[in-house]
Amino acid sequence: MGIDALDGRLLELLAQEPRIGVLEASRRLGVARGTAQARLDRLRAGGVIRGFGPDVDPAALGYPVTAFATLEIKQGQGADVRAHLAGVPEVLELHTITGEGDMLCRLVARSNADLQRVIDLVVGFSGIVRAATAIVMENPVPLRIVPLVRQAAADGETAGRGPGG
Repeated sequence: MGIDALDGRLLELLAQEPRIGVLEASRRLGVARGTAQARLDRLRAGGVIRGFGPDVDPAALGYPVTAFATLEIKQGQGADVRAHLAGVPEVLELHTITGEGDMLCRLVARSNADLQRVIDLVVGFSGIVRAATAIVMENPVPLRIVPLVRQAAADGETAGRGPGG
């Protein structure tokens, strides 16, 4: 789905102030309330906006250790491994990947010692053959979307795509 400059400005505003109402957003963007609502609805329907939940920091919940584990799984066990990992609260994300390993998951733990418990829980499943874990030391560029939104909006304007692209 392509976005234009107005979509980009709306997404950037929502990223900066997620609790802003549609009326206030329309006022700040200089468009009619109906226009802002229609853009918001289109972005949600197109899957660009996935949700409006709070951005929760695991460290503030008592899980300051982050690690990434590359998992090698037994062939034909993907669905079972996914179900197992979905049941582990410390598994924040799971991706199937190419290259070394079959899956990559982001884990959190209360401490390095607790990370061992989490890893044991993750790999203590018969469908997982091997795991390689890397502990995060620092996160100098946290997950960010606004620069990508700006680029996508600029690309949409350059290509002459309007809303609905």
